[in-house]
Amino acid sequence: MVEVSAERRQNIATLIEPLRVPPGRQVDLARDFDPGYRSDLVRKKQGRELLRTGIDLLAEYQRRLAAQGTHGVLLCLQSLDAGGKDGTIRHVMSGVNPQGVHVSSFKVPSATELGHDYLWRYARALPARGDIGIFNRSHYEEVLVVRVHPEVLARQGLPPAVDDTAGDDIWDRRYREINDWERYLTDNGFAVVKLFLNLSKDEQRERFLKRVRVPERNWKFSPADVRERARWDDYQRAFSQMLSATSTSYAPWYVVPADHKWFARLCAGAVLAHTLIGIDPQYPTVSEDVRRELQSVGRELEAEAPDGSATDQHKGHHKGHPKRHPKGHHDGHHGGHHDGHHDAEAATTANGRAGTANSRGKRTRTTAARAGG
Repeated sequence: MVEVSAERRQNIATLIEPLRVPPGRQVDLARDFDPGYRSDLVRKKQGRELLRTGIDLLAEYQRRLAAQGTHGVLLCLQSLDAGGKDGTIRHVMSGVNPQGVHVSSFKVPSATELGHDYLWRYARALPARGDIGIFNRSHYEEVLVVRVHPEVLARQGLPPAVDDTAGDDIWDRRYREINDWERYLTDNGFAVVKLFLNLSKDEQRERFLKRVRVPERNWKFSPADVRERARWDDYQRAFSQMLSATSTSYAPWYVVPADHKWFARLCAGAVLAHTLIGIDPQYPTVSEDVRRELQSVGRELEAEAPDGSATDQHKGHHKGHPKRHPKGHHDGHHGGHHDGHHDAEAATTANGRAGTANSRGKRTRTTAARAGG
């Protein structure tokens, strides 16, 4: 079972702290968060190794989350087109059990969805306890694309008294409703993790060009993407207002710099790991009565073993070696190989930690920020 040391917890917290939007802060996205930011705490080569380690950590915590069955996690990803949402999901979640992770993408709402309140389709896709749900674009589309395109709001069939497109009341109300909904979720044991992948305009242009020029990527490009790019400034304002109004103590936003994919994926994994470490799910323990019943069942199963076979092969594995090895073989060649293997593994781990400590001594803090492809 993976245990996270206090030092490792602190390293993760230090990495993601510059990305968090403090509640109540008035955000100007262009001023406050650099899409090209990379922390001095980690370099690209280290980042890839750390991401692999983080994937193992997430897999372990997901197993605990599912076994405990008390909490759930909702991961919300927002970004402009080509911001890297799909790649982030693919890389960060690559080691987890797909049965416990559900990805929902929200496109243009259907007639059925338009016939309900604007949060209805998102509520239907929420994760169950023990699961991780990912919203690839989320309920925040209702204060982003809907705000930039008033004609989308007009199709939602709101009563005249509610459809105040001329003023800001409708957006202030939606911010409040979204905050209240997320408060409700967190009060009921569902952590809400919100990541905004912050992409620069020039990097988006480069990624669009790659989709146009590389045949294998043509399918990812739509002329509508370029039309939306023409509304860049409108979206930047909408993002800034969203971050200012909806980053709360119970569901803060993290603005992840997305120009460097490796760093964006590392940060996304770190924020999710930070959340799961905070939940600290545990494997359930059984009562003494259940334990005695298990022992009784175990004895019955041992008694059913065919003649000449080990009654319980798991006993041998728990002790390190099956009993059938001769003593000389066990204590000599096999035992020596076993110990040597673990000595080498321990040395490798120690060297890795030393290298990390040395590089950590050279690091300095900076400020910055992070959500599709």
